Amino acid sequence: MRHSDRNCWLSLASVLFMENTVSIRYWDNKVLFADKVLKFTQSGKMKRRILVITDFALYLVDPDADILKRRIALAAVDKLCISKLSDNFFAIIVPTEYDCLMASTRKKEIVDVIVKAIKSTSEYEPEVASSNRFEYHAAAEVIKEVEFEEADGRVK
Repeated sequence: MRHSDRNCWLSLASVLFMENTVSIRYWDNKVLFADKVLKFTQSGKMKRRILVITDFALYLVDPDADILKRRIALAAVDKLCISKLSDNFFAIIVPTEYDCLMASTRKKEIVDVIVKAIKSTSEYEPEVASSNRFEYHAAAEVIKEVEFEEADGRVK
């Protein structure tokens, strides 16, 4: 695994711990990306998470409890939605489960890593939709719509 301060805010020890944990438990080969994100819950609350992207899956880890909260197989990712504005919002669309709306200052890098990881293990390339309005499933039966607009030089 390559690690540099430019690519990751996490300590090398934390990344190596996560890499060993996911490779032992799920047979993933390597961590491609790890960084902090904000995940939006079904009720609209923001939760701090660590997003770990491996060659086979995405992992959302609760940094306070050191608990794996969710694993999304890369093969289950159908589409990635990003806003057209220079904000931090993106959604991972997973039709077989429920979707995940998140925010990160590294959204473009996250989307690029996910697309590249999926393409490297299959001939499928997920759609990357750039729009200031999109729907996502916050839970299996809960559909939410988000709309991004610029007002007074800020995104709301």
